[in-house]
Amino acid sequence: MLAGDPGASIASIAAQAGVDRRTVYRRFASREELLAAIYEARLAAIEGAVEDARLREAPVAVALHRYVENIIGVNRTWPVDLARMLADESVRARRDAAAHEVDLFLRRATDEGLLRPGLPQGWASVLLPQLMHLVSRQLPDLSPAQAADVVVDTLLHGLGTG
Repeated sequence: MLAGDPGASIASIAAQAGVDRRTVYRRFASREELLAAIYEARLAAIEGAVEDARLREAPVAVALHRYVENIIGVNRTWPVDLARMLADESVRARRDAAAHEVDLFLRRATDEGLLRPGLPQGWASVLLPQLMHLVSRQLPDLSPAQAADVVVDTLLHGLGTG
């Protein structure tokens, strides 16, 4: 609900969840506490996705697909406003640490020949999250595994025939 309306009230969130507003307030003293819990859950899911992909040890093609599939699942489960989420310094630091792991992995993927060398510095690190975001929102009927197939194929082969 907050993905569609970041300003949604606690009362409307409670109604959507089928509970009384007081039930929400028993667990979260304020809207900010609720948002912090949502951001924490998304961050933990991102960290779990990175860990599960075994970006440092698994074969690069396997790790890439696993990472993309996991993140698409996170994006669909926790579709929150990232700009607001990253305004918190501790959240940003944890998210940056996860992004750094992915950056190192993408360099490894280039070094091992999965990605083409000679692209602008950091281009794959910018493009990959955008592709995952797009497929998460634009192709909701695909399973995370099928959506990961689309992202990985697009990343590795583009849209052209040549």
